Amino acid sequence: MATMTGVARRVRRGGLAGVVGAAFSALAQFGLLVVVTRAFTAAEAGAFFTATAVALMAAGVAKLDAGNGLVYFIARAKTYGYLGISGYIRAALVPSAAVACGAAVLLYPRLGPLAVALPVMAAADVLLAATRGFGSVRPTVLLDGMVLPACQLALVAGAAVAGAAGWLPVAWALPYALVLVLAAGLVRGRVPRTPYLPGTGRDLWRYTAPRSLAGAIQAVFQRVDIVIVAALGGPAQAAVYTAATRFRVVGQLAGQGLAQAVQARLVEALADGEAARARELYQATTIWLVLLTWPVWLAYAALAPWVLGVFGPSYGSAAPVALVLAGTMMVATACGMVDVVLTAAGHTGTSLLNLLIAITCTVALDLALIPSLGALGAVVGWSGGVIVKNLLPLWQLHRRYGLHPFGRHTLPALRLRTWTLT
Repeated sequence: MATMTGVARRVRRGGLAGVVGAAFSALAQFGLLVVVTRAFTAAEAGAFFTATAVALMAAGVAKLDAGNGLVYFIARAKTYGYLGISGYIRAALVPSAAVACGAAVLLYPRLGPLAVALPVMAAADVLLAATRGFGSVRPTVLLDGMVLPACQLALVAGAAVAGAAGWLPVAWALPYALVLVLAAGLVRGRVPRTPYLPGTGRDLWRYTAPRSLAGAIQAVFQRVDIVIVAALGGPAQAAVYTAATRFRVVGQLAGQGLAQAVQARLVEALADGEAARARELYQATTIWLVLLTWPVWLAYAALAPWVLGVFGPSYGSAAPVALVLAGTMMVATACGMVDVVLTAAGHTGTSLLNLLIAITCTVALDLALIPSLGALGAVVGWSGGVIVKNLLPLWQLHRRYGLHPFGRHTLPALRLRTWTLT
C-alpha cells in the first residue's frame, strides 16, 4: 500500500496538471466572452450564450454520467488486468450517443446546426473519462482543458472579425469533433478489443443509473439560470448575467481538475476500506482548492466594476452579481469535493436527492426574484442552490464516515514540495 505522503504527493502532481488545464480553459473562455460582448450587441451576445447554454445542458443530460461510471469500473478493474474493459467502454458509449442523437433531433428547431454537435460532445466526454479511469489526467487536461477552448476562441474570433453572428454557434461547436477524434485514438491505442463479457452493461448501468439522472440534473443546474434569465428578462439581461458570472468557471474548473486527478484513487481507497487514505485525499484536495481559488474570488469581488467594464459600458452595473458569486464560491470551495467523495463511496442515490433539492431551490428562487431583480435575482437563486448542494453532502459525509474537509492532513499537504506533472 502506498504511504500517506506518497498518496498526497501523487494527488498534488495530478491535481496541479488539472488546475493548469482549468486555468488555461478559464482564460480562453474569458477571452471568448470578451470577443463576443465587444463585437456584437447585447441581444446578439445573449442569444448566443443562451444557445450554447442549452446545448451544454442537453449534452450533459445525454452523457448519462456514463463517464464517471467508466472511471469507477476501470479503476476497480485494475486488480485483474483490466479484463473486459473494452466492453465497459462500449456499454457506456452506445447509450449516451443514442440519447444525444435523440436530443439533437428534438432540439434542431431551436438550435439549428448546433444541435448536430450534441452526439459528438457526449461521445468525446465518455472517451476522455475512460483515459482518467486508467489513472491518467493528461489527455483530459490537454484536449478538454486546452485544445477545445483554444480552438473555440480562435474560430469565434474569426466569426467576430467577419461580423457573422449567425456563425457563432457553428464556430463554437466545431472543435468538439477534433477532441472526439483525438480521444478515440488515445483510447484505441490503450485498450485492446476483448469479448463482451456477460453482465457488463448491467453492472455498469446498475451503478450509473442513479448518477445518470443526477448528472442530468447537475448539467441543468449549472446553466438553467442563463436560460431562465433569457426567458424572463430577455437576451440582453442574459448577456449581462453571463458576463458577470463567467468567473464561476474558475472555481468549477479548478475543482474539476482536482476531481479528475483524485476520483479513481478515492474509489480504490473506499473500495478497499481505507478510510484514512480517503480522508487524506479529501483534506489535501480541499486545502489546495481553497488556496488556488480564494485569491481569485477576493480579487474579483474587489475589482468587479473594473473587470466587468472590459465587456462594455453596459456590463459594469452587474457588480452586485459578482459579489454574491464570489462569496458563494468561497463557501463552496471550503466544503471541498463533497459530491465526488459521496459518489466514490457508492452513494449515488443520495447524491441524486441532494441535486434535486438544490435545483428545486434554484428554480424557485429564480422564478420569484428574476422578474423584479433581473440578473441579481438569478445569482441569488443560483447561490441558494449551490449552498444546499455543498452543505447537504458535507453533513452526510460527517455523519456516515466522520470525514471533514479540514483536519490533521491539511498542514502536511501544504508542506509537501514535489510538483512534478505526470
